[in-house]
Amino acid sequence: MDQTEGTRLRTSLAPWLTMRDGARAVEFYKAAFGAREGYRLEDPGGGVVVKLSVESAEFWVSTGSGGEGAESVGCGTVRMILTVADPDAMFSRALAAGAVEVFPVGEAYGWRLGRLADPFGLHWEIGRPLGG
Repeated sequence: MDQTEGTRLRTSLAPWLTMRDGARAVEFYKAAFGAREGYRLEDPGGGVVVKLSVESAEFWVSTGSGGEGAESVGCGTVRMILTVADPDAMFSRALAAGAVEVFPVGEAYGWRLGRLADPFGLHWEIGRPLGG
């Protein structure tokens, strides 16, 4: 019997964010987005691998080896889009946790959306489609 026959496996895509200080990043995402830990692995050298979720959205954060991390490649390589029911509240929470506003929450192109940069150089668009 196929392993997925008894249970429905849901196809998903979860970004993996590699940071120079993964543990610090995890704490930021908990404070900024109310992220919850679903899995955590720590190594004796201080590195971590953590699966986080914000409501039903999942992503992973780990400590990079040899100084690699989002900070070393800059924000031009990836932009995260976090779709939530109340983008204004989530945006404010992230700013209070230490994110920097790139552009404020507003309405354009059928979305209520704002963009911020986290302390690690990644850009997050936080929003929701209008009329839905």
